[in-house]
Amino acid sequence: MKLSHEQKHNLKAAVIAGTAAGVVSGLVKLGWENILPPRTAERNSTNPPQKLLQQFGMPEKLTHATYTYSGEKLPWVSYLMHFGFSTSFAIIYEVLAQYKPFIRVGSGSIFGLAIWVAFHIGIMPVMKTVPSPADQPTEEHISEALGHIAWMWTNDIVGAEIYRRLTAQK
Repeated sequence: MKLSHEQKHNLKAAVIAGTAAGVVSGLVKLGWENILPPRTAERNSTNPPQKLLQQFGMPEKLTHATYTYSGEKLPWVSYLMHFGFSTSFAIIYEVLAQYKPFIRVGSGSIFGLAIWVAFHIGIMPVMKTVPSPADQPTEEHISEALGHIAWMWTNDIVGAEIYRRLTAQK
């Protein structure tokens, strides 16, 4: 399938909009997890992004690497994974929405819940990155489900507005 000049421009705008939305929504999801932490401090001593990287052979010394800001040690590798995931799915969402507008049903909330189910209930437990859903505390399910709704809702609003501005839609 060959894309017209206008379609290529719109695809580029969708990728740019998705990238920007992914960064903003990644910040929203981090803030959400500060208010409703999904994991206990013990389970978060090696968080899911760190464990996943370790499962792929990355040494703990690197997965737990930090930088210091304002006297706090912050996990930069976890943040790279967090924002990489957020931005990747925001781009996918924004591009899909240009070709399949139904994806925006629920302003991203249904898509966000689908991502939560796919990863937190399905893929990561199967990979043993997180415990099986039955072994995850209720607080984790609540935090992650609602957090994924807030995350993707943010992607929907920010991505759609940036796309509108880039393509000069009224």
